[in-house]
Amino acid sequence: MNRALEEIEHQPAILALATANPHNRYAQQEIYDLACNHSEFYRNPRVKQIFMNSDIDFRHLYLDIKKFKGVESTDEMHERFRRGAVEIGKMAILDCLSSGNIEPKEIDSLIVATCTGYLCPGLTSIFIKEIGMRNDVQRADLVGMGCAGAMPALQSAFNFVRARPSRKALVVAVEICSACYYVDESLETIVGNAICSDGAAAVVIGMSNDRSLPRIVEFGTHLEPSYIESVGFEQRDGKLRIILSKDLRDVAGGLASALVDRLTSEFDVRKEDVAHWIIHSGGRKVIDSIQREMGLTDDQIRYSRAVLRDFGNMSSPTVLFVLNELLHKSGPGEQPRPNELGIMLALGPGLAVEGALLRW
Repeated sequence: MNRALEEIEHQPAILALATANPHNRYAQQEIYDLACNHSEFYRNPRVKQIFMNSDIDFRHLYLDIKKFKGVESTDEMHERFRRGAVEIGKMAILDCLSSGNIEPKEIDSLIVATCTGYLCPGLTSIFIKEIGMRNDVQRADLVGMGCAGAMPALQSAFNFVRARPSRKALVVAVEICSACYYVDESLETIVGNAICSDGAAAVVIGMSNDRSLPRIVEFGTHLEPSYIESVGFEQRDGKLRIILSKDLRDVAGGLASALVDRLTSEFDVRKEDVAHWIIHSGGRKVIDSIQREMGLTDDQIRYSRAVLRDFGNMSSPTVLFVLNELLHKSGPGEQPRPNELGIMLALGPGLAVEGALLRW
């Protein structure tokens, strides 16, 4: 039986959202030149084409490319993750709380998603200490969910608030992809080095009657285990090495469309009724595949392309950067209006498509 949107008026909302990046911002040409300095193979015209035809102009990296020596130990790369994740994650949290006039002591649950490093105790414990949250905050560290990690983190926050309507949950997605910088001659590594970057995003979920805020209606997942080897990380000499099969760009659109069909049909909604598309900027060809399969216009996916152009693929926080573009950078008359619908989509290891239906 289909559910009516009118029956779910009182749903958790996104109360505040902020993003953060390392201070070092580089043009794509600078990052390509860095790779060439450490591997002659990257001077191959085909490799240069992958970098320069990526639709990426700039990326933020938690390293100084003028001092970067190329060959690093596992300990050095791990330390970059630890320092970088804490620094930009804290920046995103503080900006998020400030934008929503929310005090750290008001947060009741903290969920952190990351895949580019491992810490024990995890980032939740570190952020609670750094931000000055209460010592009874519920915590969850979601590790290893890749580019889709922000969505299950949001779902955990959504479930927490729906069960406890008077409380608030904070979600943080933070990645230091430059802690996984690994130069070899495989196509996967080349593509990863050409598109991946560093970033963080923080979101507060809670109840609100403010109709200008997006409320979360429902989440959905579409998992294709037959592609489980197609995307993720593997350990190579103790270092994380990206796995990024070219198959992803061919199947992304179909898998995303299947999930959208399921989400919309549950509420008797047509794709044409969705006013706002918040699609993970996984790469030019991934965006192309989703746009083509679902018949979206250039205007409908402009925020995804803008994030790809200005930031690259930051893994888990990327889809929240796209949402931030819609909420805070859309021009006059483009802001979401009450009762309009939106769909968020992110793809990650599994192979998984994670989605959410939003309503203003």
